[in-house]
Amino acid sequence: MAIFEFKGRNTEGRLITGQLDASSPDAAASQLLGRGITPIELKAFVETLSLSERFARATNSGKVETVELIMFCRQMHTISRAGIPLVKGLRGLSASLRNYTFQQALIDIVERLEAGVELSVAMRAHPKIFNNLFVSLVNVGENSGRLDLVFKQLSDYMERDLNTIKSIKTALRYPMFVLIAISIAITIINIKVIPAFAGMFEKFGAQLPMPTRILIGISDFFVDYWMYLLVIIVALVTWTIHYVNTPEGSRVWGRKKLRLIIIGDIIERASLARYARSFGLMLNSGLPITTALELSARAIDNPYLGDKVRAIRSGIERGEGLYQTHLVSEMFTPLVLQMISVGEESGQVDALLAEVAMFYESEVEYDVKQLSDRIEPLMIVIMAGFVTVLALGIFLPMWDMYNIQK
Repeated sequence: MAIFEFKGRNTEGRLITGQLDASSPDAAASQLLGRGITPIELKAFVETLSLSERFARATNSGKVETVELIMFCRQMHTISRAGIPLVKGLRGLSASLRNYTFQQALIDIVERLEAGVELSVAMRAHPKIFNNLFVSLVNVGENSGRLDLVFKQLSDYMERDLNTIKSIKTALRYPMFVLIAISIAITIINIKVIPAFAGMFEKFGAQLPMPTRILIGISDFFVDYWMYLLVIIVALVTWTIHYVNTPEGSRVWGRKKLRLIIIGDIIERASLARYARSFGLMLNSGLPITTALELSARAIDNPYLGDKVRAIRSGIERGEGLYQTHLVSEMFTPLVLQMISVGEESGQVDALLAEVAMFYESEVEYDVKQLSDRIEPLMIVIMAGFVTVLALGIFLPMWDMYNIQK
C-alpha cells in the first residue's frame, strides 16, 4: 500500500484535496470516483522532513520508551472499545507517532494485519518493542474478545512499574551526585593541591607526620601513574559490563544487588511487586499457570529471582500447590505467603496477587520516601572522613612548622 495526494472536484464542482491509501494510481482513482470525486491531479506522497526530524531519525537507537508504550496501550484501549477496525486505528496511530522506530513497527504490523495475520503474531515480529508478556496478553485478548480490557490492564501495569522505577531513581539521584562530586574533588586535590603543599614542606626539610606522608604518597602515585589508572578503570568497567551481560554474570549481579546497603531491600520488594502484578494479571487474563510463571520470570528483570520463579513453575508441574512452591522459594514474607494460601483456597489467586503487589508497592513507596533520610547519615560520614584525612594530612605539618619557627 502507498499513500497518494490528490486534487479533485465533487459533484457540486467544489475543489477537494487530501491523501488516501491505495496499491496503485489506478486503484486510487477508482476509490475517488467511488466517493463521487473526479480526480484532477494524483501523485505519490513524498514525505518531507525538517532538520530536527532528520536528526531525531538519525540518532534513534531503535528504542521505544515505556511511556510511549503506555500511551499506545491507552489509545488501543480506546480504539478497541469504540469498535474502530484495528487496521484503521493502527494506521492513524502510526501517522501521529514521532518515534520513527515505533512508527515503522506499527506500519509493518498494519501490513501484516492486511495480509491476514493476527495482531499478536504481528507484534511478535518486533520483540524489542513488544515483549513476551505483552504479546501473550494480546493473544489472550484476541481469543476472548476483550482486547480493550487487556490494553487497559497493560497500561495500568506498565504505569505502576514505571512510577516505581522513577521513584527509586529520584531517591538515588542526590547521593549519586554527592559521590561524583567527592570523587572529582579527591582527584583534583591529589593532582593539584597536595603536590603544591608537598613542595612547600620539602623546602623546610622537617619530618612529616604519617597522615601527610600517606597523602603525598597517594598524590605522587596519582600524578605518576594516572594514565595506567585510567586504562585499568576503563578496562575494569568494560569487563564488568560484558560480564553482567553474560548469563552467569547477570545472575551474580541479580543476587548481589539485592544485598546492597540501604537500597537492596527496596530493589527486592520492587521486583517482587512486579512479579506479583504480572503473574496476577496473566492469571486474570486466562493464561495457563505454567505459562504465566514463565512469562513472569522474564518480566521480573532479575535472572537470579527469575530462576526462583522457574523453580516455582517446576514445582507446579510436579503437582505441588502455589503456597508450597512459594514457601520453598524463600522469596516472600509469612504475611504474603498467608495471602497466597488464602487465594489458592478460595480460587481467587489473581485477586490476592493484586493485593500482594499493592502491599509491596506501598512498602517500596514508603521506603523510597525515607531513602534520603537513610542515605544522608552515610554521606555525612563519608564527607567527614574525607575532610578529616585531608585536614590531618595538610594542617598537622603546618602546625609543626609554626611551632618550630616559634
